[in-house]
Amino acid sequence: MLQEESDLSLIIAQIVQKLKGSNLYAQLERQAWASLQRPEIKLESLKEDIKEFFKISGWEKKLQNAVYSELSVFPLPSHPAAPPEHLKEPLVYMRKAQGSWEKRILKSLNSMCTELSIPLARKRPVGEQKELLNKWNEMGTDEPDLSLFRPVYAPKDFLEVLINLRNPNYENGDSLSFRTHLGLIQVPLKVKDIPELKEFFVELGLTTGQLGIDDSTQVPPELFENEHVRIGQKVLTEQDSAAAQQYIRQGSPTALRAELWALILNISSHPEDILYYEQLKTNVIQHDLLVDSLIYKDVKLTASNDDYYFVFEDYLYQVLLCFSRDTSVLSHFAYNSASPPKSYIRGKLGLEEYAVFYPPNGVIPFHGFSMYVAPLCFLYHEPSKLYQIFREMYVRFFFRLHSISSHPSGIVSLCLLFETLLQTYLPQLFYHLREIGAQPLRISFKWMVRAFSGYLATDQLLLLWDRILGYNSLEILAVLAAAVFAFRAVNLMEVTSLAAAEKCNFILKIAAY
Repeated sequence: MLQEESDLSLIIAQIVQKLKGSNLYAQLERQAWASLQRPEIKLESLKEDIKEFFKISGWEKKLQNAVYSELSVFPLPSHPAAPPEHLKEPLVYMRKAQGSWEKRILKSLNSMCTELSIPLARKRPVGEQKELLNKWNEMGTDEPDLSLFRPVYAPKDFLEVLINLRNPNYENGDSLSFRTHLGLIQVPLKVKDIPELKEFFVELGLTTGQLGIDDSTQVPPELFENEHVRIGQKVLTEQDSAAAQQYIRQGSPTALRAELWALILNISSHPEDILYYEQLKTNVIQHDLLVDSLIYKDVKLTASNDDYYFVFEDYLYQVLLCFSRDTSVLSHFAYNSASPPKSYIRGKLGLEEYAVFYPPNGVIPFHGFSMYVAPLCFLYHEPSKLYQIFREMYVRFFFRLHSISSHPSGIVSLCLLFETLLQTYLPQLFYHLREIGAQPLRISFKWMVRAFSGYLATDQLLLLWDRILGYNSLEILAVLAAAVFAFRAVNLMEVTSLAAAEKCNFILKIAAY
């Protein structure tokens, strides 16, 4: 009991400390001072009167939403004496594996830099700055020669690293369970079984109405859709983040989704947010980074070739280039098993006082990275708002899909959950695919690492991401991946190769719903 109280006190203190550096804190302080001029504020009951003023004026709700937002990304409780690296990742072998993976990424980046004789960063000449500024909203029309650039890594490279991941506490001679032996992921992590998933995703039960199913043309709208929309409008009127998160578990009406997501993520368009985005834009205009070419290359290879997203090419460049310069993203490394890469001023290698994070946000884009942004372009058309939503989605969810950790929403746990579900509930299918050299994870990994972006029709994908936000968890990705295999089980039992199995699952836009 005392330990729980101590943990709670520590969490409260850390959240208060973080909020003190926010715009909201400054606004609350100004409002508190201004309220002293109001006649209903009495000196003898000052504290209670100001609290009541905050409640009536809506500032209390804004504070509650900010606290709720912080709690949503707060690391899982750990022992007070635990070192900082335990907050990032409690398992030593996972930290070592992530460190080794980061060295491989940096080696790939540095070798490209050397081969092409291109600096990691340079200041653009004035003429180049003016040219970029003039075509800021038309960057998709630019056709730079990117033939020599290659993605630093692709999802399949990352999968090979995860397949080779081992817990050193388990000796090679230890007998593995039959279930563990069948899968590609060979690390002992606790993942939810079907009863636990049913309890966790209780709102997804067959007896509960779901947007995406119960709002189809065959179902009269008065049975579910009309009432669900009415409740959604009420949630937005109340401006309650917790209520919005609960509501969206059954899916969001298309007309309300943008506002609901912004409410859950605690994103609002203040003048200072727009100014911050403009500052990032200025940094892009002034300095050219090597990762800019990687971003251009990725957008050209992925979103530009997608029937749904090619029209948003300009938005993708704007958001991702600004994202690479955003040092506020560095704060998420406090609870991310990864660490931001460092670069040193020429001739000062190894001297920490001359070290800088590179890129400034600490995130090196990989093949498919732009697909995290593309679906959001359907919801937000104002660049600074689109940028804020993506940044918050990344530091809450997407970073876990390309870093090695034991977190329940981490990609390792998602892979293990996917394999466990298939092995346990579709053993014949799993064994058949394994025997023909078509391990299911080799097919589904790219779906999960992209959060199904590019593999589902956009309306279906946004319904899926509704549930990610609603449950504050990525586990739904593994469940959906297993469900696709279950849906295609009859066809998959007839395939005789990996290529045939991939082709069978290719048209997910039909299979997923």
